[in-house]
Amino acid sequence: MKAVVFRRHGGPEVLEYAEVPDPTPGAGEILVRVKACALNHLDLWIRQGIPAYRIQLPHISGCDMAGTVERLGSGVTGLKPGDPVILAPGLSCGTCAFCRRGDDNCCVSYGIRGAATDGGYAELTVAKAGDALPMPAGLAVEQAAAFPLVFLTAWHMLVGRAKLQAGETVLIHAAGSGIGHAAVQIAKHLNARVYATVGSDAKVPKAKALGAEEAINYQREDFEERVKALTGGRGVDVVFEHVGPQTFPGSLRCLAKLGRLVMCGATSGPSVELDLRYVFSRQLAILGSMMGTRRELEGLLALVGSRTLQPVVDTVFPLREARAAQERMARRELFGKLVLTP
Repeated sequence: MKAVVFRRHGGPEVLEYAEVPDPTPGAGEILVRVKACALNHLDLWIRQGIPAYRIQLPHISGCDMAGTVERLGSGVTGLKPGDPVILAPGLSCGTCAFCRRGDDNCCVSYGIRGAATDGGYAELTVAKAGDALPMPAGLAVEQAAAFPLVFLTAWHMLVGRAKLQAGETVLIHAAGSGIGHAAVQIAKHLNARVYATVGSDAKVPKAKALGAEEAINYQREDFEERVKALTGGRGVDVVFEHVGPQTFPGSLRCLAKLGRLVMCGATSGPSVELDLRYVFSRQLAILGSMMGTRRELEGLLALVGSRTLQPVVDTVFPLREARAAQERMARRELFGKLVLTP
């Protein structure tokens, strides 16, 4: 099969469009013909090499994918060749205490497809049969690939961790990103009042079209001052944070008393300074979040299937142009998701 691999860590130049052996499904597994694979920032970090992900080289990236069942491994029932499927991005054991109580994203052996395993930058991939979800009828395959990781992560942040309620105010950073555009839609679906930050004037109307009441171009405006003005000095109930030190101090100061900051990433760096007095005196909560549960993913599948939530696909690249796609992501020249197709 054709795939995009890297044989050493480094910049986008290490990505190679090559012919590699077809994967073979084992017992309880399926072989999937990949029709579309969405990019995530995780792909860039894995390629660059980070200590948290020790992978075997050569490696095939790609967490989010949709396609059709090509072949069944032994013991697989309930699926047949040709079935359109979406693969769950999270990998869990199903037997540990966390998995048994439904917190499978806290599994003791938790991994992410395309990091802990080879992924979807390929014509074929292997997955556990239980990780295949039915693709909603009429949903474009590019949209099907674009939703799992970012919508699952955003839902778990806003619903599972921050407990965002109707009528509350929320600030969502980087609304043009994959996870940001998902969060805006989810917060609006929950009937919250949504403020968003974006990186250009061109993204302002796009963020508003998704449900943001106000979109703040952080390149031209101080988002903290603007949020304080919009809320009459009160601040917001929830901040959706995934940028890191570039925004984190201002994000905390944007919170109202008893506010919650929920975070899932740190694209601008891993460390921030924190004045603990500000946190306890205003009774703020800082919540970490990672991915989401299978139960949440199945619920989201219904919302995407009904078009209540709609993944936005910015650009579709042919698989052989994965390097160009990753370079575009690194430049943040997108609104929504970038997708590869064979």
